[in-house]
Amino acid sequence: MYNLRVLESVSKIISIAIGGAFGAVARHLINISPLAGLFEKFPFPTFVINITGSFLIGFLLILLTDKVDVGDDLRMAIIVGFLGAFTTFSTFEIEIYGLVKERLFLTALTYLLASVVIGFIGVVLGVSAARRI
Repeated sequence: MYNLRVLESVSKIISIAIGGAFGAVARHLINISPLAGLFEKFPFPTFVINITGSFLIGFLLILLTDKVDVGDDLRMAIIVGFLGAFTTFSTFEIEIYGLVKERLFLTALTYLLASVVIGFIGVVLGVSAARRI
């Protein structure tokens, strides 16, 4: 019995690691995309990542727990691994710090409020969209 639990734990950890690798690569690709130069001082790629990640976590949480029968490993790979590595809240925080340090207070406040409010709307829309399936 103990060996089975250890194997299940290792399996989940490997699934999360694989999902995390794909999430990190997806985040990097967005950071080097044409979005990176869209606004001079506003960190638009991180903003897009956080909003998209907020929608996807709301949507996929409902979809993969209530609507579609998937194994725990796949659910963990997508939600914990992929989205955990894809969303960039720590990057978001350091970018706000950088904007404040540069004395770009209005840009920092706009970025902070827009990310949190629109990110929350993304979660609500994701949950709503998944419930309609």
